[in-house]
This record gives sequence, structure tokens and C-alpha cells, in this order.
Amino acid sequence: MLTIQRLDINDANILIAGARAHANKIGVPMCIAITDEGGNLIAFERMNGGKVSSSTIAIDKSFTASAAKKPTHEYGSASQPGAPAYGIASAIGGRLMVVGGGLPVIVDNQVVGGIGVSSGTPAQDQACAQAGIDAFYAHISAEV
Repeated sequence: MLTIQRLDINDANILIAGARAHANKIGVPMCIAITDEGGNLIAFERMNGGKVSSSTIAIDKSFTASAAKKPTHEYGSASQPGAPAYGIASAIGGRLMVVGGGLPVIVDNQVVGGIGVSSGTPAQDQACAQAGIDAFYAHISAEV
């Protein structure tokens, strides 16, 4: 029998709030998605002005980060022609994202979920995702 750690809705709200705060700071409204360790959606927010087309992208970035257990930007170079993961972006019905903005959430060396952010540049998306994770880690550190 396995004991699984996973994010809950309260955790998801903390992650979203942290990402939203950074998005507001840089002036780029974002779509923000949180998934559990298996890539299943827990929560989603499209900020006022977030691109409609970025909704699915944010969800798929979070899916990739949690289910594949690695940041989406790490797939970027690995998925280019001639690289070891060439073609992976078309796997799983095209859900695997290979641009920055998706990060796994790790607790006790286990991936417990993911955050995906989209509407800015990949660097802006990734910075907002990291801000969400930083807010989450600050919260769980304060609880201990």
C-alpha cells in the first residue's frame, strides 16, 4: 500500500496567490493552474486580462510539471531535433509542454503537485510559477 502526499485546495490557493502577486508586480495578467501529483487539476485562475488561449497552456504546463516530475523548461532543449526527447511535445495527445512556466511542487523530496503559468513570456511565466512555489514554501515553513 502507498501513502501519497498531494496538494489540497488550500495549498492550491496559496500557490495561486503567490503567482498572482508576482504577476501583478510585473503587470502581466496570467492564467495559473495547480495540479496534484498525478497531473489532475485542483484549481485554476485566469486573472482579468489573462489570455484565453493561455488557459489550456497553463493547465498543460502544470500537468507536465507534476506528472513528468520536472520543470517544463527542461524539456525545451531536450525536445529539439536530434536531442534525446525529440518529439515528446506530441506525446500524450500533445499535453506535454516544452516551454518555461511549469514547475513541480516538491515536499520531502516528493513531487506533490505542479504549478503552470501562462500569458507572458516563458521567463515571466516561470518567474510567476516560482513566486507561487516560494509563497507555498514560506507558508509550510511557518506551520512547522
